[in-house]
Amino acid sequence: MTENILRRLIEVGHVKATASTRRPEKALSAAFVRQVAKPGRYFDGHGLYLRVRPNGGRQWVQRIVIRRKRCELGLGNPSLVSLAEAREQALANIKLARAGGNPLQAKREANAVLTFEEAARKVHALHLPTWRNVKHGAQFISTLETYTFPRMGKLRVSDVTTADVLAVLSPIWTEKPETAVRVRQRIGTVMKWAIAQQWRQDNPAEYVAEALPKQDKSKKKRRKFLPYAQVAGCIGVVQSSGAGVSTKLALEFLVLTATRSGETRLARWDEIEWEAPATPATSATSATWVIPGSRMKTKREHRVPLTARAVEILREAETLADGSGLIFPSARHGKPLSDATLSKLVKELGFDADVHGFRTSFRMWAQERNSAPREVAEAALAHTIRDKAEAAYARSDLFERRRMLMKSWAGYLAEESGKVVRLGVSA
Repeated sequence: MTENILRRLIEVGHVKATASTRRPEKALSAAFVRQVAKPGRYFDGHGLYLRVRPNGGRQWVQRIVIRRKRCELGLGNPSLVSLAEAREQALANIKLARAGGNPLQAKREANAVLTFEEAARKVHALHLPTWRNVKHGAQFISTLETYTFPRMGKLRVSDVTTADVLAVLSPIWTEKPETAVRVRQRIGTVMKWAIAQQWRQDNPAEYVAEALPKQDKSKKKRRKFLPYAQVAGCIGVVQSSGAGVSTKLALEFLVLTATRSGETRLARWDEIEWEAPATPATSATSATWVIPGSRMKTKREHRVPLTARAVEILREAETLADGSGLIFPSARHGKPLSDATLSKLVKELGFDADVHGFRTSFRMWAQERNSAPREVAEAALAHTIRDKAEAAYARSDLFERRRMLMKSWAGYLAEESGKVVRLGVSA
């Protein structure tokens, strides 16, 4: 029986191939696949056949031996998978099986690949316990929801290309440069997780910046700060305002210690080490504030030498104790001051500055009005040494030298405050 005759008999349904029948390659035609309605199995080659069920259901099926075990693989509906595509997949399966692979496992793994949105939410959930605060965790997913999911959220994470990432970043790259950079970093974080899952080999967000225009660094938003000569005046205005006692004390404490907003707002009494044997109730004039690494940007414990004025603030704050352990609790019982409370107060009182900017004020004062070495001022701000070789040998936190620096800073503020008061009296 020639191959042409066998093929014709198969097409008209007169012959159903068996294991002993020779099965020529490409026995079916696209026209036959579209038209055939009679129930049966119609073989094409490489174990591929079209199954037509009595109820009219149609499916591509491949008989294949995988690791010495005969099995059948479903390759999809002919209305969705063409004859050419089914042949291509069947041939790929045979090659994989002969090489010792498992097409069944590969298919299961392919179906298990998450979409970019699913992967991003998974990564967000995994990293949530490690964010420095709730705000950072929320920003991670919110920026992806706003800029990324509409464009490539439904794509399998394995199918995302550099072109997809480029399409997400292009509209905001020059208009919102800081946001765009963060979005690119967050896409990259998701892609690195996908690589670890063996769902892809590359990170399409890694080199995409090279295909984008240069960002204008001069437009980068910087935190506003007050010249150091105006800081004491700002503290004075705050103390005279109608703000809550806890807010007033927290702001001055933040300025005196050159710490970040979150570090001060979440400060706790059990972080204060009083100069032995004194206690807050006695005559202690100095103390150390030990901020745990979990609340530091660097994730390292930071010791802050407290000056006499800082200790006075702590004594005043004792009257605010609400049982929560917070040094500066908010009006809501057991809750810390909100992130916006201090910043809003400063701006409402007419000072065009961010609370974080007081760290800049301190740094400029240390640079222009104090002789302390650069590394001492940087240590006071809890900045890390970027040079890895230098950092490997710089093990000291320069605590005693920082104590002198912070004492000088407190003295400068007190002196400037006196000038402001004297001017007010003379006026």
